[in-house]
Amino acid sequence: MKESVNQVIELKIRRAKPGSVFLPSDFKEEGSSTAIRKSLSRLVESGILERMGQGIYVLPKVDKVFGKVLPSIEELAQVLSRKEHVKIKPSGQYALNKVGLSTQVPMKLVFLTSGHSKRIQIGKSAIVFKSTTAKKLSMKGDITSLLFLALEELDLEKLSVGQRDRIIQLLKKESPENLKHDLRLTQTKVSDFIVKILNAR
Repeated sequence: MKESVNQVIELKIRRAKPGSVFLPSDFKEEGSSTAIRKSLSRLVESGILERMGQGIYVLPKVDKVFGKVLPSIEELAQVLSRKEHVKIKPSGQYALNKVGLSTQVPMKLVFLTSGHSKRIQIGKSAIVFKSTTAKKLSMKGDITSLLFLALEELDLEKLSVGQRDRIIQLLKKESPENLKHDLRLTQTKVSDFIVKILNAR
């Protein structure tokens, strides 16, 4: 006897690794869109899955002390990008915080993406994907690809001494090859600023 959509989806989810993230599209071959969403909703109601946002479900890890543990918003964004086969890079206030140029922790995490622009509400927080050019996503350096996108958000003539020192510290950690490569791809105002502070050392 053929198993129902509910049975097939529940079996796949129970066999998955705790912490796994699921989208309705992961089960396209199992049935109609309506049947899949109903099955996932039932699994939320039964406590097997947690719904983190519209169409986003998690098989939570269970800690003996803390109970159910869900992925962070950043982890969720990385998983979604892999599932949708797109590239993403932190941007805006989120990028500034990650490189230590701002102490403000944003409620909204903004990523540049090679995919479509969209906003995903996750409780009181949100993930925002902003479509961008391939050029901006082609930077190689682990440090400079993040730093240069962060610097686009700032008035570079009004940086504090502490911010300038932090930028120099970060640049020292990047390989000369990646630094040179990424300077060619960033905004002119950023590349001019970087060259200026490096020559002033």
